[in-house]
Amino acid sequence: MIEGQASGGKTPKLRYGMVGGGQGAFIGDVHRKAIAMDGKAGIVCGCFSQSYDNTLATGDILGLPKERLYRTFDEMMRTEAKRPDRPDFMIVVTTNNAHYPAAKAALENGFPVVCDKPLTTSSKNAADLARLAKQKDLLFCVTYAYSGYPMVRNIRDMIAAGEIGDIRFVNAEYPQEWLATKLEDTGQKQALSRTDPRVAGISNCVGDIGSHIEFMVSHMTGLRIESLCARLDRFGPGRPLDDNATVMVNYKGGAKGVYWSSQIAIGHDNALRLRLYGTKGAVEWFQESPNNARVSFLGRPTGTLSRGRDPMSPRAQSISRLPSGHPEGYFEAFANLYAAYIAALAKKLRGEPLFKEDLDFPGVDEGIRGVRYIEKCVESSAKGAVWVNM
Repeated sequence: MIEGQASGGKTPKLRYGMVGGGQGAFIGDVHRKAIAMDGKAGIVCGCFSQSYDNTLATGDILGLPKERLYRTFDEMMRTEAKRPDRPDFMIVVTTNNAHYPAAKAALENGFPVVCDKPLTTSSKNAADLARLAKQKDLLFCVTYAYSGYPMVRNIRDMIAAGEIGDIRFVNAEYPQEWLATKLEDTGQKQALSRTDPRVAGISNCVGDIGSHIEFMVSHMTGLRIESLCARLDRFGPGRPLDDNATVMVNYKGGAKGVYWSSQIAIGHDNALRLRLYGTKGAVEWFQESPNNARVSFLGRPTGTLSRGRDPMSPRAQSISRLPSGHPEGYFEAFANLYAAYIAALAKKLRGEPLFKEDLDFPGVDEGIRGVRYIEKCVESSAKGAVWVNM
């Protein structure tokens, strides 16, 4: 197939503000570039850093007027809420410890929110954000970006249709090597923010990448964890938070699973991989080769599904952007999440009803579950790797 997804459209361009994502940060620029792919929203204000000079420099690069660049996110939320051209939503891409206060300030001032994961550093705060969002009827998205890959959506639809039967076992891993040495001792910003409990929260490895495993398995299979047994390791000398984790999982309904996440696995870049085994077949998806999936069925040869070449579910095909053989990656996955969120928000702003298919992006409830998963892993490990209920 050579068709790709059309972009653009007649929907008026929405406006957004951003907290975090200043110079030297990584994920904020990813969000901005992903949104720009479809041209359906534009940035109008920001508090990009605790350093006002950094915020001013970032705003200058983005072409924003100085009067819409702020020293604190509280000031931005209060001031922007009063403007006739106020933003339609706010994005929070700060370090973990600032997710809750920034998102809360946005909600309290009437702004829908998109927040990076993990949603907060405690399930209590995550539940408070959910309460506020529902009380004020504001759309909330948590950017588990890997769910935006077309092949992931296709696998989800395959499983929902019963193509591989009932899920029996899940084997999922997310190894990286980037913290195999004490990179934080060099002052590297990303390493510092993930290994310092004052910033990252109660977990590094599980909180940063292990939470992706929990979400992706749930998103693709519909399985919910009933209980887990976790061992969190700290291989970096003197490192206060985990850098390697092994988790055994019991799901509601009887399926089992094993998760491994690691930031000290030499030889691996960003190797999220999910293997899902059912009663009729199995499917495997690898984040570093996201356009393909390995599929096996009883009594049939194992094969490879290719995005763009092979037929996919209608939903998966609708978010495929490029012809076959032209790889789609991380930016496109983020863009697909934002396309769904912005389309739903635009409908809501027009006063139109929203249906289940409009809300096909990770929401605040998924964010709560992710934070609770992190807490339960830490609890299990602290008690000597015992089984705990979710």
